[in-house]
Amino acid sequence: MEKKILRMMATGLVGCMLAVTATGCGNSGTSSTPATSDTSASNTTNESASSDSSTAKDESSSQDIVSLKWIQIGNGQPDNYDAWQAHINEYLADKIGVNIDVEIISWGDWEKRRSTIINTGEDYDIIFSNDVVYESDVRLGAYYDITSLLDANCPDVKSLIPEDYWDAVSVDGKIYGIPTYKDSSITHYFVWDKDLCDKLGLDVTNLTELDQLTDAFDTIYKETNQPVTYRASDAPCQFVTTVYDNLALGLPALGVAYDDPSKKVVATYEQENVMHDLKIYREWFEKGYINQDAATLGELPTYQVCNIAQGWSQAAQTTWGPNMGVNATAVQWRDTIVSRGSVQGSINCISANSKHPEEALRFLNLVNSDTYVRDALYYGLEGDNFNYTADKKVERTDKQWFMAGYSQGTFFNVSLLADQETNQWDEVKELNEKAEASPVISISIDTTEFEDELANCTEIYNRYKSEINTGAVDPEKAVPEMMSEMRSAGFDTIVEKVQAQIDAAN
Repeated sequence: MEKKILRMMATGLVGCMLAVTATGCGNSGTSSTPATSDTSASNTTNESASSDSSTAKDESSSQDIVSLKWIQIGNGQPDNYDAWQAHINEYLADKIGVNIDVEIISWGDWEKRRSTIINTGEDYDIIFSNDVVYESDVRLGAYYDITSLLDANCPDVKSLIPEDYWDAVSVDGKIYGIPTYKDSSITHYFVWDKDLCDKLGLDVTNLTELDQLTDAFDTIYKETNQPVTYRASDAPCQFVTTVYDNLALGLPALGVAYDDPSKKVVATYEQENVMHDLKIYREWFEKGYINQDAATLGELPTYQVCNIAQGWSQAAQTTWGPNMGVNATAVQWRDTIVSRGSVQGSINCISANSKHPEEALRFLNLVNSDTYVRDALYYGLEGDNFNYTADKKVERTDKQWFMAGYSQGTFFNVSLLADQETNQWDEVKELNEKAEASPVISISIDTTEFEDELANCTEIYNRYKSEINTGAVDPEKAVPEMMSEMRSAGFDTIVEKVQAQIDAAN
């Protein structure tokens, strides 16, 4: 009986519990709005959490993208830079997790702007450098020692560039920049407006020396009554650089002849072969063949009937001619050489203060190995500055691109133009391989012992160069004046110290 009562009580308790549960469910069912509201709130919370998680993921992903600032030289910032930057950064972010912000400094502003950036420690990650300033900037502590980072971050570049080129950018056994493997040897050409020469019946193909140009210049000048060739205040002094290696000191008044196995340091402007060329420039200036504002002109004009340029012969069809808007032809002037200065003619260096040296190197490795990136830098924005053909060649549009191709990376992974029947880069490689190496290509000169003398002599040279190098003054008078001032400032001390280091390195 007791067990029966207990079973009944248990059944009743279960019934009550079920009733309470049913009542609770019933109440929940009749209060549909609050229940729905609670569920919605719960869902909103979950969606918000999901959204926050997604946002956090996106922000984390965005934060993982390293932004690099690259200082480059050219004709100023391209008009379509923002669109170009967005396009290339999407690719770079996916490829190596970086974005780039490129500042293009115009030719005329380069020297002053670059100096300000280096001397004030302005923020940047990568900067274009060259033989004029590279080694002095290294000794200022401006650039990052990348020697130990190359193998891990620049394997393609390391294997691409010849070993002696790495020697040419080494300073005290350390590497501070990636040389641009392009026309790294030096070959100079007389670049002519072929159409005009043909019109005047001039055969310029056999004019291979400076003094052979005078008669052709006279014919052209009488026809056009305009300067035939232009010089600018800061234009290169090719008559020196074609025959002397100035050891990347930034002072062309001093050098070692490329064909001198004894490696004797001389005052270049006092040498007979240089004075010979200077006299020709003076003759041209006096006859009006050279522009009369040469000593003060900031930048060379796009068009010249005849220009002296460094490069390769096919550049007449692919670069020089198109840039001038004419059909051009190029005639080689003197032998092809490779020097410490020619290899250092284009280098990209990492700032000593960069927070992302490895990423910067990986970017430069991509520039030198990825054709898509290289084309974007060399040609501009696909669909605006150029288009690819079905066979992956390039057709340029009429929209100009202002970045300087030589300052960015190797030429050997740049796509060919659609109208090119032969590969111009094969010619460049051949020139590099056949080039005569300077006898002092591997010697790095430490300027510590004569920094003041070098700075003073460079300042004096810079005051004279625009007039002497353009033919604006009589070289037989101006050169002795310049050399007298430099000798008073310690020029002979520089020669002595440099010669001692060369002799010690032999």
